[in-house]
Amino acid sequence: MARDLNFGVVGLGMGGHHCIAVKKAKGANLVAVCDLDEERLARATKTHGVRGYTKYAEMLKDKSIDCVNVVVESGKHAELGIAAARAGKHIIMEKPVDITPARIKKFQDAVRPTGVKVGCIFQSRFDNCNILLKRAIDKGKLGKLIGAHAHLPWFRADSYYAGPHGSWKGTWKLDGGGSLMNQGIHTVDLLQWLAGPVHSVCGFYGVFDHAIEAEDQTVGILKFENGAFGTLFSTTCCVPEGAQRVFFYGTKGSFSAHAGKLEFYEAGPPKERRRMMGLFGGARQADAAAADPMAVSADGHTLIIEDLVKAIRYDREPAITVESAKHAVEIACAIYRSAPIGKEVKISQVRK
Repeated sequence: MARDLNFGVVGLGMGGHHCIAVKKAKGANLVAVCDLDEERLARATKTHGVRGYTKYAEMLKDKSIDCVNVVVESGKHAELGIAAARAGKHIIMEKPVDITPARIKKFQDAVRPTGVKVGCIFQSRFDNCNILLKRAIDKGKLGKLIGAHAHLPWFRADSYYAGPHGSWKGTWKLDGGGSLMNQGIHTVDLLQWLAGPVHSVCGFYGVFDHAIEAEDQTVGILKFENGAFGTLFSTTCCVPEGAQRVFFYGTKGSFSAHAGKLEFYEAGPPKERRRMMGLFGGARQADAAAADPMAVSADGHTLIIEDLVKAIRYDREPAITVESAKHAVEIACAIYRSAPIGKEVKISQVRK
């Protein structure tokens, strides 16, 4: 029987959820944590009964660690991921992989010769409802896809961007943007994962209600490679906050999901429609993560960690590879490039 794999988590903000997820995951042990904040580090080591490091390089020297969860500032993901790969550690990479396609490519190029596995965090892809919606689209149950739309009306208080652990957020250098690259990137990924790759975008963004340098509201118009059109809206200014909504329609059917619940599902035979609504329909539930970023469930992360464990054991690719996860960043960067020039930007232009 294969032994459990040992994990270390670097970055104990959202990394706190990774610690819980690792401990819940089958085949995984949490053995170490790393953070520059000694107070936060001390709390985590006591809570989880693991070794603590203030220096990442020292944690990477720990030969008992098989895998590292990288949960630091977004603009440092590739840097720390490269160091982990060169130390022979497999990687769980928090979203986004990094904040530009160029940095992600550098990460991919560095990881490839090491042979380590990298699993990326986009937990919406592990949601049962989303899996069945994707299957319905891929099987043509909506017919030819015409429209794919996503809406994320969230809120962040000014305190979110303040203090020693908040000042990097909403910056171009370390966050890569604001409501789109940070909060909205899960929705960007879900949109492209369901609808297929994006060909080009037109974008608008601005700062409306926060003292930050990056945007707190973004609108994108998307042209998909399959010919469908779409829209994407993200904000951290909505009071009271709302929940994510996605709305897809084609020549044969449509669906709408709000806060993870189907509002309607009109595709396939009547029996399938009743089954989908029975499984996933219902009144909207409060989306805790909309207002409180620390309220994220660890369940999706746990599934991704378990998938990495299996990928290592059976020498296969993780379910969400870097190659798969980078398209969301390409889309966000294309929107950011489009807005100042007021022109359509092709995804191929941001890949250069």
